[in-house]
Amino acid sequence: MSNVVIVDYGMCNLDSIARAVEECGGNPTVTDQPRELSNATQIILPGVGAFPDGMRNIRERGLESALNDEVIGNKIPFLGICLGMQLMANSGEEVEPTKGLGWINGDVVKLKAKGDDTRIPHIGWNVLEKTWDVPILEGIEEDRDFYFVHSYHIKVNNEDQIAAYTPYAGKFVSSVCHDHIFGTQFHPEKSQKVGFQVLKNFLKY
Repeated sequence: MSNVVIVDYGMCNLDSIARAVEECGGNPTVTDQPRELSNATQIILPGVGAFPDGMRNIRERGLESALNDEVIGNKIPFLGICLGMQLMANSGEEVEPTKGLGWINGDVVKLKAKGDDTRIPHIGWNVLEKTWDVPILEGIEEDRDFYFVHSYHIKVNNEDQIAAYTPYAGKFVSSVCHDHIFGTQFHPEKSQKVGFQVLKNFLKY
């Protein structure tokens, strides 16, 4: 069974993602201790909130070096969810310019409304437009809806790191992939059956 370490850096309620991982066949461990990342077969970084708060909390807990050691050094499969995906970028502009983890070549910027019918933050259900057959989106049809809650998005510089777009506020990157590193702007744990399929795909990686 997969030993899935869910990183607790104080930015969201972790019960729902832990339950979802368990239902999908993984063995979740929620921790804020850097040393426990070395026991992971997969690592998940969830999160809701502001980019600078997230990075500050990660650094104050000593988690940044542990994440780099395991994800970049040991190539442990990684999934960033919502804010967790954004923190993989080079930087974020929310509140104040802040350096991110730098795993995805891009920067986090605010969504811009396109017309009177576009509301920011983007809250609710929306589709994915896949750019290629990334492993965690295997078997996901493009007319299936996922659940989003966000005001910012990653503007990705390398097109080969973009796994999917979502047609809202023009369009934004809603999933990224770089080797064994994955990210979803949507919440798979809140996206019912189709979201659980994403988690099951990740647990097989």
